[in-house]
Amino acid sequence: MATFITNIKFSQQGIKDIDHTTKRAAIFKAEAKKLGVKVKDIYWTLGDHDGLLILDAPDDETATAAILHLGAMGNVHTTTCRAFTAAEMDKIVSKVHGG
Repeated sequence: MATFITNIKFSQQGIKDIDHTTKRAAIFKAEAKKLGVKVKDIYWTLGDHDGLLILDAPDDETATAAILHLGAMGNVHTTTCRAFTAAEMDKIVSKVHGG
């Protein structure tokens, strides 16, 4: 499984309905599971972003489908990046110099 980190920022709609943010998160977690994505953690944050999701998905396409589903709900805007563990990074780095 690949790991993805998604920063979220509330849309105007999401802020107007802020009282239901944790309920919406639970709904997203269930919907993502149906798509084959495991939501490992959900955090609400201070600063440039309003939240952070940590997801595991079998591939980029599956992760993208889950994040697009989240965005289509209209409550948040997202920015997602692929994350690598130390073991994954060691494997990647070993290829840098023709290994």
